[in-house]
Amino acid sequence: MTPAGDPAAQARYQVRFDQGAEGARRIAGAADVLVWVDQVADAAPDGEAAPPVPAEALAAAPGAAVLVAGLRDAAAAAAWILADQERLGRRSYLAIVAAGRADGGFAADDVLAAGAVVDALTELGIDDTSPEAAVASFAYAGLRRAVAHLATASVAGREAVAAGVDPAVLRRAAARDEAATARVVRER
Repeated sequence: MTPAGDPAAQARYQVRFDQGAEGARRIAGAADVLVWVDQVADAAPDGEAAPPVPAEALAAAPGAAVLVAGLRDAAAAAAWILADQERLGRRSYLAIVAAGRADGGFAADDVLAAGAVVDALTELGIDDTSPEAAVASFAYAGLRRAVAHLATASVAGREAVAAGVDPAVLRRAAARDEAATARVVRER
């Protein structure tokens, strides 16, 4: 766990962003809510389980509520977070974590989906974002009209298609706000 005084913890910001289980370890230690974003895994056919949150990421956020989110439920996740913050009666500290690729490479699809979550939070007035979260949000905002294509054309998208996932399934999972319910993995 990264000490709160370490700049990598982004502790001075309400909305923090990083990538992978190691990123969760850096920013989720004092978070009230961890949001795990794995866009291609999120393309599982309807009725299948939500993308798994790695044990290391869960362990990095002891006592935090944990959600999984993607492009299809970014607004629902943000609304859940706002309601949770109102229940707490204080500012919630959030760790938005893009799953990233297994090989440690850059995952454009996950960063865009995480940016959609940050963008949805900003629309609700939760906008004390770290520079890292702001970059993810502005990447999403700037590419909003192309995210379905990018989710399919990204390295993870092409790998999924090569493994037999229908590109139409990937595009449907990249349709922003198709789902109105937040996917809560763990309550606080």
